[in-house]
Amino acid sequence: MIKPLLIEIAVEELPAIPFLKELPNIEKKWANILEENDLLCEFDFFYTPRRLVLWHREFKTVQDDKIIEQFGAPIKIAYKDGKPTGAAIGFAKKCGIEVDQLQTIDQGKGEVLYYKSKQKGKESSTLLNDMINQFVKSLNFGKSMRWGSNQESFIRPIRGVSAVLADQLIDVELYGIKSSKTSFAHRMVSYEKFSFDFAGDYFCKLDKNGVILYPKQRREIILEQMEQIQKQSGLTIEIDQELLDEIVAITEYPTALLGTFNEEFLELPKEVIVNSMKEHQRYFAVYKDGQITNKFVVVSNAYTKDFEYIIAGNEKVLRPRLADAMFFWKNDLKNGLNNEGLKDITFVDKLGSLYDKIQREAKIALSIADIFDMKEHKELLEKTVLLSKADLLTDMVYEFTELQGLMGYYYAKAANEDELLYTALKEQYLPDGENSDLPSNKFSSVVAMSNKFDNILGLFSIEMFPTGSRDPYGLRRAAMGIIKISIANKLHLNIEQIVDDNQNIYNNLDKTKVMEFFYERLYQLYSNINPSIIKAILGSQEKDILNISYKIEALNKIVQSSDFKDLNNTFKRVANIIKDIDTDAQLDIDTNLLEDEAEKVLYDQFININNKTYSTFDEQLEALFSLKVYLDRFFDEVFVNHEDIKIKTNRKNLIGKIYQAFKTIADIKEITI
Repeated sequence: MIKPLLIEIAVEELPAIPFLKELPNIEKKWANILEENDLLCEFDFFYTPRRLVLWHREFKTVQDDKIIEQFGAPIKIAYKDGKPTGAAIGFAKKCGIEVDQLQTIDQGKGEVLYYKSKQKGKESSTLLNDMINQFVKSLNFGKSMRWGSNQESFIRPIRGVSAVLADQLIDVELYGIKSSKTSFAHRMVSYEKFSFDFAGDYFCKLDKNGVILYPKQRREIILEQMEQIQKQSGLTIEIDQELLDEIVAITEYPTALLGTFNEEFLELPKEVIVNSMKEHQRYFAVYKDGQITNKFVVVSNAYTKDFEYIIAGNEKVLRPRLADAMFFWKNDLKNGLNNEGLKDITFVDKLGSLYDKIQREAKIALSIADIFDMKEHKELLEKTVLLSKADLLTDMVYEFTELQGLMGYYYAKAANEDELLYTALKEQYLPDGENSDLPSNKFSSVVAMSNKFDNILGLFSIEMFPTGSRDPYGLRRAAMGIIKISIANKLHLNIEQIVDDNQNIYNNLDKTKVMEFFYERLYQLYSNINPSIIKAILGSQEKDILNISYKIEALNKIVQSSDFKDLNNTFKRVANIIKDIDTDAQLDIDTNLLEDEAEKVLYDQFININNKTYSTFDEQLEALFSLKVYLDRFFDEVFVNHEDIKIKTNRKNLIGKIYQAFKTIADIKEITI
């Protein structure tokens, strides 16, 4: 039989951030519990800050009956001289039957003991108590608390539990609280619980008691109200999706309201205003014609028709926040940027202070500048890197740590520093995410890469490698960032050269591990490409990241072509023929020893192709692969293993020279399809 099932766990106000982190797992965890108990069905999960609700429109009142099959020992082991052995007796006992009730079955490898039984399904009402307790205790919100005499903990005290199957109250006890057909209204409606008879009654009474249960509906209401504010005011609200998720999670009856702050605070950088409002007050920033205004949007959870006092209260709370920020701003401008205090801030144990870090970064930046031929910018680069962490010492960054780097940009700009310098301070951590922007110019790219290189080389030198899913210092992201910067900004970066040039400032640095780490990121970056292509390119010993990317793209185009399988067969023969010769050695060809027409034509075609200059790797690969027709003729008409050792060597050297030409781009023997 099928009946509707409603489960509500009532709690004190849930903190939004921990709840939202666990939210993607909640439905999966309940679905797993349903499946474990043979009660899997469709359900909905709803939440407000004061309740978690599981709603099943069609829930089995009884588990399905199950056929249980059990298999035992082979007959020749189960019986000896026609009598049951210990194996048969033990299997019968396990099945709960007498030995003479055992059956046999042949599964294709001879007969074995067998028993089939029917297990009657249990009533779901007898299972729900354990299921609900298992579910609640499976939820992981990080920190938890105890209350009353409870020995077990949860993120917030649990104040009620309801489990109603149709109109039947299921007996459940959760953290000492027994189930009831009651729930909580909005706090501004009543502090008393209301009662309900069945699920439909529950949903109806929640609505009448000021609670909008459905998060999707709360989100839609907020967005509709914001749209109305925009239409009426001519302003634009910046809808931060993370903040919106948080607001949806902390409201039961949301109302979007427009507030105002003093215009004098618009002197502050936009990011300071936005962070002051978002992080501390959960307000949305408001713009007009692309410029931030002295307005904000707050989403109230009040159940009332008079919002004037709520707007006034929020304006009053915001004022001192912005006043503090203004004080920090003016004080920092007066003091300017100075890095001396970084000597007192530890970067990582064994790697010294942040001052030591920027000294290392400066040396790396200068070595990169030499590679990129930026001699005229070396002095400015050094100054920029040495100032890159100075804003950590400012009052503003102490208050808003997430603005580090950005505040350096504003303070350096206010001090009339070079535009390259203050732009690089703002962009020094880019890219800072998978879809992040990249540094906007070569100068900023060098500053950003020097920071990332020092993180990788420094931590590798003290053997703090990323392991498994653990990468607390974001070294994988740093390496990927360096590669992305090089490719996107078309910078010819030789990572091995950077490591060699700076190895003396890091003790015990294993260059091989560093290079392997960077190459692993290439496989990650080109995860949609046949990995053997990347392996083949790396086999060419190419060190330039930009060239590696060009080669990967060029070879991938050919490998994806419809005729590559035929091409590959020919060039695999090339690799097989010369597998016993040193292809890194100088291979000489004596034209006087070229006897057959097929080898003469192949030689002429190869020399013609090899002596040309190509503007792209695509052109060069296309030319080399055009040798296929001449190689096929050579393989058909020429006997490589000639009895004359000189002719044999000459022919192998010809094939070896062709292989070497390919290997300047890719080691073709590594390609698999």
